[in-house]
Amino acid sequence: MGSDLAVGPLGRYLEAHLDGFRGLRAVRKFSDGQSNPTYLLEADSGRYVLRRKPGGALLKSAHAVDREFRVLRALEGSDVPVARTLHLCADEDVIGAMFYVMEFVQGRVFWNPALPELEAGERAQVYDAMNATLAAIHSVDLEAAGLSDFGRPGGYYARQFATWQRQYRATETGEMPEMERIMTWLEANMVGDDGRVSLVHGDYRLDNIMFADDAPRVVAVMDWELSTLGHPLADLAYQCMLWRMPPGPVLSGLEGVERGASGLPEEADYVARYCERMGISEIRDWPFYLVFGLFRLAAIVQGVKFRALQGNASSDRAMAVGALAGPLARKACDILDRDG
Repeated sequence: MGSDLAVGPLGRYLEAHLDGFRGLRAVRKFSDGQSNPTYLLEADSGRYVLRRKPGGALLKSAHAVDREFRVLRALEGSDVPVARTLHLCADEDVIGAMFYVMEFVQGRVFWNPALPELEAGERAQVYDAMNATLAAIHSVDLEAAGLSDFGRPGGYYARQFATWQRQYRATETGEMPEMERIMTWLEANMVGDDGRVSLVHGDYRLDNIMFADDAPRVVAVMDWELSTLGHPLADLAYQCMLWRMPPGPVLSGLEGVERGASGLPEEADYVARYCERMGISEIRDWPFYLVFGLFRLAAIVQGVKFRALQGNASSDRAMAVGALAGPLARKACDILDRDG
């Protein structure tokens, strides 16, 4: 891990504004993560994590670290495990961008969804813990948490479609017929508003979840940049792309991976367990939710590619991630060919 932040000015600022902070010795940038640059701070007073907006020209409303800070603070002490927030700095003169600091949480992040480092029983427990945590996110009492105004209730999919279509258009780097087909289909088959509103994470994936070092227990859900009020099935369908993506070095999936005896659940079983936890009897229009999730992720990774070409991507894997836009769009078209 390297760093593009100067230790001296940041250390002096934090000593003046963060209770108990002293003696910043090193700032190291995490190499993973495609959006908001994230750093490990090592100080005499302990270890901390800093998240900031990336440099360069940004799309409107993107990389909202202040929203991340707000939702993390609102969830402290809830059934959703998160890192404790410590300080938000809106003064861009300090390090060149808005940032916040949170506690360092010790734990494991699993990058390979097949979980080869675990035994079958532990794999099943990891997926069940991930499932239970998703249900906990969608069960947050918005009023009690102070998040009732964290997004606009109602019409979630229509608004999200308009947002991500606009984001995709703003970051196009070439013609992609599959994306055109998907956008046309989604607009023509838009689901109605069924009245369900919850907190949604927006990027709920295995590698955005930290587990305890000694148990398949969630200790922190990370990367809340895309969180808002929305429809809970958006998170579920987005996560179910895991079963439709092949193994690979980036955004790896479980397509073609042996499940069953290995302890890895089938998509249908994972969805059924979530529905049981949430008291849902059935999910109508499931193909729509899956296609929308793939479209949205394709638009996200296209943005990663666009930032990489501009030279201000957060991760050194950005171009590899960006190259997935086409394959994701083709996966969505496969669903249309079969179920659309």
